[in-house]
Amino acid sequence: MMKTIYSLILWPLAGLSFLIFISVYLILLLFIPGPKLHPIVKMGSRLMLLCGGQWLTIKGKAPPKTGQPYLYLFNHESMFDHFMLAGAVNHYISAVGKASQFSWPIWGYLVKRYGAIPLQRSNLSNAIQSLNLAEEAIKKGVSFIISPEGTRTLSGKMNPFKKGPFHVAKNTGVTIIPTGILGAFDAKRKFDWRLHPGLLTVHFGKPIYFDEYKNMSIEELSEMVQNKIKQLLINKEHKL
Repeated sequence: MMKTIYSLILWPLAGLSFLIFISVYLILLLFIPGPKLHPIVKMGSRLMLLCGGQWLTIKGKAPPKTGQPYLYLFNHESMFDHFMLAGAVNHYISAVGKASQFSWPIWGYLVKRYGAIPLQRSNLSNAIQSLNLAEEAIKKGVSFIISPEGTRTLSGKMNPFKKGPFHVAKNTGVTIIPTGILGAFDAKRKFDWRLHPGLLTVHFGKPIYFDEYKNMSIEELSEMVQNKIKQLLINKEHKL
């Protein structure tokens, strides 16, 4: 009952903050390139989380802007995940996302302008093309966030990892940042409209440099990253 009451209060607040944020962001885009607007994105993401009843904390050391590009590989718990990462990372990051969301009103236009790349999971050739675009961007110095699971968890446990992100890493030599998302599954589950106020944590792991994985197979690299993310998720006590 309390979860429903919280949600009826928080959803309008989160929606209003979202509309204010995108209005300011799109106006600024007329004069300023998207990558230079990351401070606005970071502040707006934290504000939307706060209006949604979530307090964002950071564990580990956020990678410095000067070491880019990075490939942040994270466990996918909730719709909050991308706002958490945008609110925690100190530099511009792009993303590969489910293609259908690019057709959503307002949000679809926003992610296109932000520079995200649509991924059609059901079409292998299109999916490969999307990852090729991500590789080209990484080679130009753009950092990315990608969930190797491909979709949000329904149980709170990590889904099996897909191979695509690890092909991207091997083909570009990018520095991998294992990243743990904690608290988001309890905050907003995939098929539950209700919000649960609480503490969200982005836990950055130690960077994995190309020299450490260049001789690994895709399967070995996937297993290593999965184990490192699991270690970041050991502490699951995040409720206020």
